[in-house]
Amino acid sequence: MRMAIGQIVEMIYQDKAGKITQRRIEVLDIRDGRIRATCLTSGAPRVFLAAGVLAWYPERGRRHA
Repeated sequence: MRMAIGQIVEMIYQDKAGKITQRRIEVLDIRDGRIRATCLTSGAPRVFLAAGVLAWYPERGRRHA
């Protein structure tokens, strides 16, 4: 399974400092190992390193184009 542009996903993420968080994001772009997204938890635009994604799953029943 792969993340897709416009998809809303829940993910477990570990940042460069080692902090682990759970996020709900809308994927805007995936390029060069980076996921550009709107963090629906905070409402802010964010960039996540793909290597920091520990687990993710799509939100059921919702998909945005």
